[in-house]
Amino acid sequence: MKYIFLSFVLLFNACSVKNYETTQTKIIIIKSPKIKFADIGYLRNSEKSIELEMFVAGHAVEKISVNHLICVREGCMSKSTFNQEYLHHSYPDDILQHIFLGYKIYDGIASVKTLDGFEQNIVNSDVDIKYKVDSESIFFKDRKNKIIFKIKDTK
Repeated sequence: MKYIFLSFVLLFNACSVKNYETTQTKIIIIKSPKIKFADIGYLRNSEKSIELEMFVAGHAVEKISVNHLICVREGCMSKSTFNQEYLHHSYPDDILQHIFLGYKIYDGIASVKTLDGFEQNIVNSDVDIKYKVDSESIFFKDRKNKIIFKIKDTK
C-alpha cells in the first residue's frame, strides 16, 4: 500500500504545474541544426527551472524546459545529450540555461565587462563564440557551428 501511495505522489508531482517566479515576453531568434525560430516567446524561470515557450502567429509551436533534464516536444534528455543533438557536443552542460538567463558561459573565461553587461569571445578548435549580454538583450553566435541565439526585450 505504501508503494502505491508513493507511486501516486511521484506521478502527480512530476505532472504538476510549475510556479515560475518571473515571466517575460521576449523576441526570440534561434538558429541551430535542429531548431529554427524567429518570433515572440515567453521566458519563465524560477530558482530551479527555466521554460521558453515559443509562438508563431499566436500559436505555441515549441517549448523548451530546463531543469535537471532538458525537455522539448520530442521528449526529455540529459543536458549533454541535448547539446549533442541540438547544439554542439563540446558545449558545457549548463550552456543553454546560462544563455537563457544571461549568465557567463564557459566559467566566465575571456569575459570583458561592458557599460551595462559583459562580452565573451571564445575561440578554440571546436567553437568560435561571440556572446554579449546587456540590459536589453542576449546575443550568442558560434560562427564555427552556425548556431545563433538572440533574446531581446519587447518594448
